[in-house]
Amino acid sequence: MHKIQYYFLFLIFLPFVAYAQNDTIKYELGVLGVASTGAYSPCWIQSNHYGQVASSPTSADVQIGITKDFGKMTRLFDYGFKANGLLQTFDTKTNIYFHEIYAKVRFLVFDFIVGTREDQYGNQDSTLSSGGILFSKNARPIPKITLGIEHFTDVPFTQGFLAIKGAISHGWLNDYGYNILLHHKYAYLKLGGKLPVHIQYGLDHVAQWGGNIPGSGVQPTGISDYLKIFLGKSGGANANISDQINALGNHIISQSMKLDVDISNYKISGYWQNLSEDGPVRVIWNTMNVSDGLWGISIRNSKIPFVNGILYEFLNTTDQSGPYHDKDGIIFGGGDSYFNGEYPTGWSYYSRTIGTPFILSPLYNKDGSHYTYNNRVQVHHFGIEGNVAGYEYRYLTSFSKNYGTYGSPYPEMVPTTSMMLEVKKHFPKLMNIQCAVSIAVDEGKLVGNSVGCLFSIRKTGDLFRY
Repeated sequence: MHKIQYYFLFLIFLPFVAYAQNDTIKYELGVLGVASTGAYSPCWIQSNHYGQVASSPTSADVQIGITKDFGKMTRLFDYGFKANGLLQTFDTKTNIYFHEIYAKVRFLVFDFIVGTREDQYGNQDSTLSSGGILFSKNARPIPKITLGIEHFTDVPFTQGFLAIKGAISHGWLNDYGYNILLHHKYAYLKLGGKLPVHIQYGLDHVAQWGGNIPGSGVQPTGISDYLKIFLGKSGGANANISDQINALGNHIISQSMKLDVDISNYKISGYWQNLSEDGPVRVIWNTMNVSDGLWGISIRNSKIPFVNGILYEFLNTTDQSGPYHDKDGIIFGGGDSYFNGEYPTGWSYYSRTIGTPFILSPLYNKDGSHYTYNNRVQVHHFGIEGNVAGYEYRYLTSFSKNYGTYGSPYPEMVPTTSMMLEVKKHFPKLMNIQCAVSIAVDEGKLVGNSVGCLFSIRKTGDLFRY
């Protein structure tokens, strides 16, 4: 979507603002500032903020926005919208853009969304995770059109034992002028209902297609080509040779499983996510690269406020189905090289990795390229959060081993440690302001040592009061 389309979308839902005055419409004002040492701000200050915090050692943001969310799920029809403008300054640059701008409607259980929105996919913990392996919160939101059932919904006649969700979207990776299109669909099911044990299984399929590939020219974007993208079929005579041999576009599939157990006041969750870049796609425990994935376990409780959540995750991306794609003249199917592909930007958006931030974002590349130079990593990640005397805290620490790529391995393994402590305080009687301070540290040679601080003030409220 181009800027003119954002403004058009903004004008579309302006009439709804007046119509919805008796609904809950929120406004938001916020400012934040970052100051740090080193060449970059620390990992957990800038990562997983949907690209809102710059990688530069010093930066500042100003945000202003309005939001109307859906009301009760029992409504037959509902609608919502959001427009969130961001002024971002860092180095000698200033960016002004709509960080989020979308309109959405719901009819029965079906959701339809148009615009740019912060999405969260996958089964990982929402606040303590390092981020999903295919989708994290690391990159800016992507403009899309989405249709589907976005939240788990009980299947009729199963008495709630079976719930499903799923959607399909068409997006635009419009960051560097390659005009790349994005196809994404997902389907999840959950078993358990009123039982204390719930099991989830899900599948996400993404494909980059169309656009202009340097050296290969403009790629096909017809209806028949879309069907090939949807089904993962090989390209026709108008596609490049690689897409005629393999599948049209750049495809990535992620399968995931999750087990939730409720015991008294505790909820214990274990989850597993993987990646597949070669066909045929096998079940998650039988893939060629089965040793690659994200494994996590979290424990949450509702009775002990000062520690209401703890988490441990292990991430491994060192296998990649082996170092060879073609072996002895035969297509072997290895050498996946997450997240590189035929498209120059790879699986990134505005130079930030869309998947796990531990597969190094192109923004760190000294040569200005968008190639991923470090995608073979092992990470141990810990998180804890709670509330002490009204002060909410969150602590993250990550230990990573970085090996580069199969094609360009580092001379030796590069260890890196990233830590962050975040403290928030809500002041409802002081104009409903929330203040937050984050202190973070990076130690290691991968991107350099850094110590930094983020301070933010955010105010929210009802736009209309009676």
